[in-house]
This record gives sequence, C-alpha cells and structure tokens, in this order.
Amino acid sequence: MVVLSVPAEVTVILLDIEGTTTPIAFVKDILFPYVKENGKEYLQTHWEEEDVSLLRKQAEEDSHLDGAVPIPAASGNGADDPQWMIQAVVDDVYWQMSLDRKTTALKQLQGHMWRAVFKPGHMKAEFFADVVPAVRKWREAGMKGDILELVDGHFDTKIGHKVESESYRKIASSIGCSTNNILFLTDVSREASAAEEADVHVAVVVRPGNAGLTDDEKTHFSLITSFSE
Repeated sequence: MVVLSVPAEVTVILLDIEGTTTPIAFVKDILFPYVKENGKEYLQTHWEEEDVSLLRKQAEEDSHLDGAVPIPAASGNGADDPQWMIQAVVDDVYWQMSLDRKTTALKQLQGHMWRAVFKPGHMKAEFFADVVPAVRKWREAGMKGDILELVDGHFDTKIGHKVESESYRKIASSIGCSTNNILFLTDVSREASAAEEADVHVAVVVRPGNAGLTDDEKTHFSLITSFSE
C-alpha cells in the first residue's frame, strides 16, 4: 500500500466531494435526476426565496449565449401566470444542467433542494467506504477537516471556482491559515494544479469511475486510492 507523506506544516485537510469523497455515479444518477424530477414542485413552495432572483440574474447574464433560456421579470401587478413563471425557471435550470454549468445560482438551488431531502433523512449521502473512518481519525488527531459533525467548513462557487488558484488563497484566508498549511484531496488534475499554484499541498485521489490521468499527471502528482493511505 502506498502511504502519502503529509508535510509537518499541514493542519487543514480540504476535500473535494464529487469523485473524491462521493462516487460520481451517486451525483449523476441520484442527485442530478432528483433536481430535474422535483424542481418544479420545489419552486412552487420556495418561489419567494433568493434562489429565484439569483437564477433570474444569471439568465440575464446568459442572454447572449446560444440556447439560453430567459426568465421574465415579475410585473409586480399580480397579473403574472405563476405556473408559466415557474416553468421558465425550471427550463433555465434544465438548460444549465444540460451543459454541466457551475454557476452559483444553479449550485445554490441544487444545494437547497438536496438539503431539504437530506436533513429529514429522506435521502442518504453515499461515501466511499474509507472516507468517514479517515475523517474521524483526522478529527481525533486535531486536524481541521450525518459526516457534517466532523467538518469545519464548506466552500462553494461563492469563494471561487476550483480551477482558479485565487480560490484556494481565499479559503486559506477565510479559515485563518497559510495556503501551505492545507492538504487538498481531489480527483481532478486541473483543480490540483490550481491549488499547487497557490502553494497548497495536493494529492490526487484515484477512484472507480473517475476520468483517467495522463502519464505526466501520474508522475507529477502524489496519488492515493483511499483516504486510509
């Protein structure tokens, strides 16, 4: 078994989710279809929340893109057809998902929908078998790392995109440490490269179903197949 040598200055472990802690198949086959199948019903009961205004703003920014779906502004006079308005938002969400976009507006809506079913236990998250035991071990050792009770923070597209090095500097600043105090575990080489540019320690996690790595990437990055390594 390969054992990853963790530098002594590392006090924070930063985890990617899809393909690193959680199988890609769970996200693609369970989480994404849930949003598509239940988006309209969810919006009917959460229409006045921030998610809708963010999606409308994103639609305005996307208006120049080929195939973009417009979301009309509410008239404010009560004459709008609510079902037509909701359908416009649903169509925009479907369009964004078809392109696998990572906009904050889309990710926030998806996150809120998933939280609504995770919190009461209607859906359970799927993790690779090595993840929870490893995170418990790290917590017991004093590392900053339901699994929510074991985690100190969550970062989404509001902090920046994972393929941009500045995002990792912002994360370090937000948790009060230097970037070289962080070990980032991810399955995506572009994210690993961006983190390295910010002086973050990196290991690439090789999991079943993930995209393959080039020979150069296999040589350059530290590779692990389990958090137990």
